[in-house]
Amino acid sequence: MDIRFDKREAVYIQVIRYFKEQIAIGELKSGQEIPSRRELAQRLKINPNTVQRAYKEMEEEGLIYTDGNKPSMITKETGRIKEIRESLIDEAIDQFVDRITSLQIPKEQVFDLVQSKLNELGREDEEKHD
Repeated sequence: MDIRFDKREAVYIQVIRYFKEQIAIGELKSGQEIPSRRELAQRLKINPNTVQRAYKEMEEEGLIYTDGNKPSMITKETGRIKEIRESLIDEAIDQFVDRITSLQIPKEQVFDLVQSKLNELGREDEEKHD
């Protein structure tokens, strides 16, 4: 588990985002057991209360669930997992549009730049698989 904490944002929010991203990319699978609160706090070298707050919010959001005294697990609700992924995509697009808008670049140029970058990434992926 590798989280690089940013001092400008609450740590518990960064923990939640990390879990969302790992769920969205399939690194954390539906129904998969996650570390205990104490274990995660030790791994990340953060306060156990911070982890408790993150887990509580993730349960309220339906990202994880805890059944009695058993370990917490990633949701099995495929619809919720899809929502998490779509939410992260929307957030990334909003951030991109906000930044690019502030640079006052014409839309056509933005589209060309994005297409060029995607083509470049596609070539890099092909080279990795060769």
